[in-house]
Amino acid sequence: MKYGFIRDHTGDWPVNLLCEILAVHRSTYYDWVNRPCKVIGPEELVLRRRMKGLFVASRESLGSRMMMENLQNEGFVLGRDRVRRLMKALNLKVKQKRKYKITTDSKHAFPVAYSGPS
Repeated sequence: MKYGFIRDHTGDWPVNLLCEILAVHRSTYYDWVNRPCKVIGPEELVLRRRMKGLFVASRESLGSRMMMENLQNEGFVLGRDRVRRLMKALNLKVKQKRKYKITTDSKHAFPVAYSGPS
């Protein structure tokens, strides 16, 4: 985001000054400018969309093993390591669902505590 800001304002301000204000090394900014964009192929795009769909449908509880199994059943050819890398790239983090546990016993025979005026 910082690099985009610098790129957008280079006509108004010197790059040195913008980099100094945003605490960015000038050489790092120029590396970012000269780095080629990564192009995602259509097959990869379909795979990523399907992974997101399966993850949301599972209420964010689908791990890499089950994700791989579901994708393989749908015809995708991939292994667990690739699934793990893609899940990390897509920021799909599993949320463990806890079983509902009743913590209050309202059918006890003990006297009820009273903290009213003394």
